[in-house]
Amino acid sequence: MNSRRILAVRVSRLRINSRLLDRKILHITFLAGGLGAIAGNSFAQLPPKAPNSSVITLTPQPGYFTEPGIAINPNNPQQVVAVYQDNAHAAYSFDAGRTWQIATGVESTSYRVSGDVSTTFDNQGHAFVCYIAFDKLGTFNYWGHNSSRNGIYIRRSLDGGKTWEAKDILATGQPDKTPDQKDVPWEDKPYIVADNSHGPYAGNLYIGWTRWTIADSQIQFVRSTDDGKTWSNPMEIDDVRGLPRDDNGAVEGFAGAVGPDSTLYVVWADGNHLVFTSSSDGGHTFAPTRNIMNTAPTMFSIDAVARANGFPQIAIDPRGGEKGGRLYVAWADYRHGEIDVFCSSSKDYGASWSPATRVNGDPVHNGADHFFQWMAVDPSDGFIYVAFYDRRGDPRNRAQAVVLARSTDSGQSFQNYSWTEQPFNAKGAFIGDYNGLAAMNGRVYGIWTEKPEDITTRNTVIRVGLADFAASSAASSANSSVSPKANLK
Repeated sequence: MNSRRILAVRVSRLRINSRLLDRKILHITFLAGGLGAIAGNSFAQLPPKAPNSSVITLTPQPGYFTEPGIAINPNNPQQVVAVYQDNAHAAYSFDAGRTWQIATGVESTSYRVSGDVSTTFDNQGHAFVCYIAFDKLGTFNYWGHNSSRNGIYIRRSLDGGKTWEAKDILATGQPDKTPDQKDVPWEDKPYIVADNSHGPYAGNLYIGWTRWTIADSQIQFVRSTDDGKTWSNPMEIDDVRGLPRDDNGAVEGFAGAVGPDSTLYVVWADGNHLVFTSSSDGGHTFAPTRNIMNTAPTMFSIDAVARANGFPQIAIDPRGGEKGGRLYVAWADYRHGEIDVFCSSSKDYGASWSPATRVNGDPVHNGADHFFQWMAVDPSDGFIYVAFYDRRGDPRNRAQAVVLARSTDSGQSFQNYSWTEQPFNAKGAFIGDYNGLAAMNGRVYGIWTEKPEDITTRNTVIRVGLADFAASSAASSANSSVSPKANLK
């Protein structure tokens, strides 16, 4: 979220970069094995390497790339879609992440800037990218003031992400001014969710987001019952509105998950706690909201990055009966001084929640920050995965590696693994507001932003990591000495 503070400044350059990317086809080959660290550059305190893992750079050249997401086709796990900005871009893989290509025709053609992307597959195997689109920003951090026309759009792919429909579809939009010439609301950080259950509302699509106004912030929501072709009128689902500024006290970070009976569970951050609600009628109505977890503020300042947060995610183990198994939420806060990643679970579908479990396994009070976590639950076995930036290896607390945590005991404990072995220093660059993670059948896909060490500008790249916990230990041993390569065409 809020990539817009870079987007607006660099609109003309971004449009050129976007056009160049749209002309390129990226064919990236994952060779078996992991990204070996250069001798002497590995941070000794990092956890062991993720099994059968590899990491590649998805973007062919550095640019203003941030805030990626990733999704697996539940009907065909060989198909994976990755999205990122600026502007809105998508890449696809038809071989379980071994090779990737950049898709074209994804960004908005009606606005100067598009971003804040999220992605999902629905139960028909159709891929969706959701994004905001706008011409210019309002007042910094007070986005509902002096805002311009803006909207939330989706674009559909009916072939697994290879091609995207020419027309983007409006989910909700705002004109330049109201009829009485007042500032319009600003729609921000949308997150798209698909009902891939066998419940009564299977096939529904949902989008939740933050609406900024002059006076407050709100959680808004729309639904589609026709494969994303049309969307309902927005409805406000918060019971308590937040402050109107984006630097703390707002309601932000909407995320959702759907159980096997079609119940939609959602969560967001509100000041010093997480807010939870659910819908059992396909998004027509929602239960009263409840504060389920006290936190330290989930907006925070971190040295050497432009902006950081610990907005929550929610996921469900679909096994365990008609309603499914446990619910999980993950977030980050600084209750221990340094910023840590936490997870809590619910055995009663959100009525009560377990005490917070610390996900990162380094010592408490060591001063190392961990942030931009993303969580996924593997539907095949219910195991929990959380990926995050991790600074435990840098005594200066400025450089971060990417760590993948895994829980096989319903979130009571987490084993940490390194996905990258050479931490990077963002040197004050904007690296977004979130990353992405997806898991299925023991195969885990992560996507994140990195700042290359040899780049002196604020340019970044998007990287994709693969870890395979289902592969044999023999395959892991055979692959451990091979480094991945990227072939750009």
